[in-house]
Amino acid sequence: MVFNDMIQLMIAVILHILSYTVFTLNVSFCCVLLMSAIFTTLNTPLNLASMAIERYIAICNPLRHAQICTIRKTYTLIGLIWVLSAIQVLPDLFILLATKPLIFFYSSIPCIRDYVFDNPYIVDKRNVVYIIYLTFVWLTIVYTYLKIMFVAKATNSDAHKARSTIILHGIQLLMCMLTFIGPFLDRLLAEMFPQFIVDMRFSSYLVIQIMPRFISPVVYGLRDQMFCKYLKRYLLCTMFKMRRKLQNIQPSGNLPKVSNKSM
Repeated sequence: MVFNDMIQLMIAVILHILSYTVFTLNVSFCCVLLMSAIFTTLNTPLNLASMAIERYIAICNPLRHAQICTIRKTYTLIGLIWVLSAIQVLPDLFILLATKPLIFFYSSIPCIRDYVFDNPYIVDKRNVVYIIYLTFVWLTIVYTYLKIMFVAKATNSDAHKARSTIILHGIQLLMCMLTFIGPFLDRLLAEMFPQFIVDMRFSSYLVIQIMPRFISPVVYGLRDQMFCKYLKRYLLCTMFKMRRKLQNIQPSGNLPKVSNKSM
């Protein structure tokens, strides 16, 4: 999941920088960047649902966890997630190829999804797919949370920890949903504050694209005991070194005085 978010964030940063510097891109190159960004964006909720199912199996079916959650099956699941995302995105590209003239792909336009995939059918299909897509993920997370909550009533520490993990997945899913409502939010802000459209887009970019993918690895890292231990050690060592440096710096009032003999 972190690797997927790294790819998504890198492409999002490239697109954002290009929108401020180049303004327009070749449509063919823009399609490659947009398709990659959409792929990784759609992967994130499915990753969260898969992680919730893994916790459900570990708590509710612990005897079969080692048999079901193997490394080979994990790779198969990752491949299936990418295939499902491709099934949702590739039809948009095929519709674009069928409805636009060839010269369109050699032209240059602002590299924005609504400008490239502007066919009304694509927009309607995207909205329907998003609703079905997010509903499925939400039902998966709610179902696994309720099942684990019932097991957690037996005061099992692992079950309580798994329940907290499912809640964390739900919070992450809420942050990921900001990505899907981003275009609607940008249009709404542009209509309400047309004089601040550039500032609004930059703020929307930080909140929707950067923050969820910055918070996610930090939270998971702090939940890992080994990572947290080394992080605390590093922070304490850094603070101790800074304190030693500050103590070694002499204040200006304690500078050595020049003797009269040297005058």
